[in-house]
Amino acid sequence: MKSPKHAQAMNKHTPVLLDVILSFFEKDSIPIFFDGTIGAAGHAKALLSSHREIKKYIGVDRDTKALEIAKENLSAYKDKVHLIHGKFSDMRFFLEEMEIEKVDGILVDVGVSSMQLDEKERGFSFQQDAELDMRMDQSSDITAKKVINTASIKELEMIFRDLAEEPRYKKLAKAINERRKKKKIQTTQELIEVIKPFVKRRKKLHPATLVFQGLRIYVNKELEELEKLIKEGIDLLNEEKKMAVISFHSLEDRIVKNLFREAAKEKKVELLVKKPIVATRDEMRRNPRSRSAKLRIIKKIKAT
Repeated sequence: MKSPKHAQAMNKHTPVLLDVILSFFEKDSIPIFFDGTIGAAGHAKALLSSHREIKKYIGVDRDTKALEIAKENLSAYKDKVHLIHGKFSDMRFFLEEMEIEKVDGILVDVGVSSMQLDEKERGFSFQQDAELDMRMDQSSDITAKKVINTASIKELEMIFRDLAEEPRYKKLAKAINERRKKKKIQTTQELIEVIKPFVKRRKKLHPATLVFQGLRIYVNKELEELEKLIKEGIDLLNEEKKMAVISFHSLEDRIVKNLFREAAKEKKVELLVKKPIVATRDEMRRNPRSRSAKLRIIKKIKAT
């Protein structure tokens, strides 16, 4: 029986850029497909419904709750779906375990999901007061609270400078260090209180947005994971098959863009889009999360 939270998450989740994803894979035969961030399985369900030739749909996620929801949403395809708890960067290992050499399509929807943001106790959102957690994988022992209270000033400066892109990174790190000497910073609101005097609102962004983003990226090693997945994914993709990556902020998109261009220069792949595809105004109205989504797609070139 579904818990109320799971039922709510299943009903609220809307996959971003779904029509575009379906159109790019429409004419492809994708018997073995790798979904690195299956989440609530919105993209997966649509792909399985439109591609009857799929024999194995490999869905990976670091979040066990997301995998439970995906299992329920994909129950009609249970003979084809293989769900794995883990990091998408371990793609090679997962395929070796399944005795699979190559796949016929890859999709990765990077970053925190709306389900995770909506769960107060996960501590991803500054909109609700909760313990600082931010782990995508709840079995990990590195939490945002641990980082904020134990990282050196230099490490904090690096997080706020490189991952949050906050110009006042030195003042932020110093303020956090002064506060934690007196009392540990335990919750999202306590962190906001400390950083509030030093961060400014950028257009429609809440002042805490980038700080929380940088901290979350650091806790989950998101950029390193993405880089590894793209490099290995290209190698593990069959010729003339596609990889699609949806990112949600400039740091992620920069990695995707640069690695795709580098592979194109080496004649490994063809860039199917020169600029990232973004959501239409209509989709943005229907699904606010899609506003920052950027999609880049490549096709592996046939060896000559």
